[in-house]
Amino acid sequence: MVQRGFLVAVWVLAFGLQACATLGEGGASRLDLIRQRGELRCGVSGKIPGFSFLDRDGRYAGLDVDMCKAFAAAFVGDDSKVEYRPLTAPERFTALRTGEIDLLSRNTTFNLSRDASGGNGVTFAPVVFHDGQGLLVRRDSGIKRLEDLRNQTICVGSGTTTEQNLNDVFQAKGISYKPVKYQDLNQLVAGYLQKRCAAMTSDRSQLASARSGFEQPNNHQILPEVLSKEPLAPLSSGGDQRLADAMRWVVYALVTAEEMGITQETVDAKLQEAINDPSKTALRRFLGVEGELGSKLGLPNDFVVSVLKATGNYGEIYNRHLGPQSAVPIPRGLNQLHRDGGVLIAPPFQ
Repeated sequence: MVQRGFLVAVWVLAFGLQACATLGEGGASRLDLIRQRGELRCGVSGKIPGFSFLDRDGRYAGLDVDMCKAFAAAFVGDDSKVEYRPLTAPERFTALRTGEIDLLSRNTTFNLSRDASGGNGVTFAPVVFHDGQGLLVRRDSGIKRLEDLRNQTICVGSGTTTEQNLNDVFQAKGISYKPVKYQDLNQLVAGYLQKRCAAMTSDRSQLASARSGFEQPNNHQILPEVLSKEPLAPLSSGGDQRLADAMRWVVYALVTAEEMGITQETVDAKLQEAINDPSKTALRRFLGVEGELGSKLGLPNDFVVSVLKATGNYGEIYNRHLGPQSAVPIPRGLNQLHRDGGVLIAPPFQ
């Protein structure tokens, strides 16, 4: 009996190790489920203009939404095959963990406690928006700096890194305050507009987005202090390397296309150029004319072409939703390409 139990234990251990190795080496993945289903289930906020918001036609639009479209174009070949799931901050990780969604593209900060297996155990794609936390106040409030908020009430989202950052910064500066907590952005904004608090705090992008919808946006200002680094990135459930790899290289494709000057309008011409000129090896690899880069990710070799036809490059996505002519203009700043003074850079497609 002891020998048999020992053999069973060894078999279970070996099977478990084999299963883990298979997952990491290209075995069963949620990517397969997405492709078989023919549709991507993408978690979004749905309440942040410029990032994810229902437009006048009842369709989702924004930078985070275009990321969902880019993933769908790469994974199933059709950017319209997306089911958007609006989620609050407390709901988002549960929805990912239970499989309600395939991935999350919802202004979520990339940090250690979320990334680590001992925390939320998720896997982040590359950062798609470099942000920082700020504070929005009324211009006639007399509040010009953090110290003016001593003993004041501040509206903040519950269960977010924003709440923790607020406490960390104010505690370090010895500034006492009273938090008023809300479950989602709409409640947060409503509380601020109803004057339940002297200030509201969130990522500066969200503050600019919310302010754009106010009746008199110029009556409100974002304080100059930046409370934190907030690198926002899409994410998937941890342990699924194939899906994580596919997401990672879709984001890198958007950045690389901007570096190479390939746009939604010119991608067909660039593809034809690559087909006609065998000497343009880098372009041919990037667009899937030669090599097997896509197949290494479990995707068609020309997945980049599908992505760019759907959304255009990263710069086009940014300008569409956050550029100077958009409803929520936010200077690109760190979100420029590295050659232009920003921090966006992609590894080579080789």
